Amino acid sequence: MNEAATGAAPGGVYDIRKVLAALPHRYPMLLVDRVVSLIPDEEIHAVKAVSFNEPFFQGHFPGRPIMPGVLQIEALAQAAGILAVESLGLAGTGKLVYFMAIEEAKFRTPVEPGCLLDLRAGFVQKRARVCKFWGKAMLGDKVACEVAFTAMIADAPA
Repeated sequence: MNEAATGAAPGGVYDIRKVLAALPHRYPMLLVDRVVSLIPDEEIHAVKAVSFNEPFFQGHFPGRPIMPGVLQIEALAQAAGILAVESLGLAGTGKLVYFMAIEEAKFRTPVEPGCLLDLRAGFVQKRARVCKFWGKAMLGDKVACEVAFTAMIADAPA
């Protein structure tokens, strides 16, 4: 697939404009800021810059802001969605990547405002309509979240 079709720069690097072109998500649910590297059919390394201005910090928790674990998993799923779109040639098709299952989720380190969350995800199994992924969110050399999840590729609702 050529770079013009996917919006990918050499080496699989995506800036925020390319992330917006690859994902249907928008504020406040867009949780990928940049793709550092993407190896089609294998894995992706993306980044989420966690800001105190995130709307969920108002209530989770006042006086001790921590990024909810489900949003860490969502960020990993969005990164995996970019990987799936790129690997399966889905750019511009209108297809969406939907969660089917979340398994083995483990949370190791709290994610606080000011953190740079490294999102790494890869294929465990890849088929035309259903893909299984592994995901790991890192804070430097510390694991924040690990998860296995399954997603399906489907048409957007009419």
